[in-house]
Amino acid sequence: MEKALGQAQSALAEDEVPVGAVIVYKNQIIAKAYNQVERLKDPTAHAEMIAITQAANFLGSKWINDAVLYVTVEPCSMCAGALVLSRIANVVFGTEDPKTGAFGSKVDINRLGLNHKIKVKKGVLREECADILKEFFRNKRKNGKCLV
Repeated sequence: MEKALGQAQSALAEDEVPVGAVIVYKNQIIAKAYNQVERLKDPTAHAEMIAITQAANFLGSKWINDAVLYVTVEPCSMCAGALVLSRIANVVFGTEDPKTGAFGSKVDINRLGLNHKIKVKKGVLREECADILKEFFRNKRKNGKCLV
């Protein structure tokens, strides 16, 4: 999770919503990413989506079985859907997202009866993951540029 937090710091430095993700396969980081929605002008450029693409390319497969995604914030429904389609085994996230979280906060993708279920662990480095988001949005509000 510390590596994912490092990615979130990179996003923060680029004035992106500070979400970071890493994917680990056989004890090796095979993907690392952060949000790039503003830079790429792409609403799908979430850290998880970029990391999934990197991992699939690394493995040469559309499925990233037996891998673990570490992400600083609970994935949204778009990312959760992509994680199901990628067949990732485990998701570990830091802080919940009560507005869009798709692993229990707003909806729970594992309860939809889809063809793959993901093991989830939440709350890893929760405070640190929440603090970086709070800092980002506090600064946006202070500067009158808050998105949410």
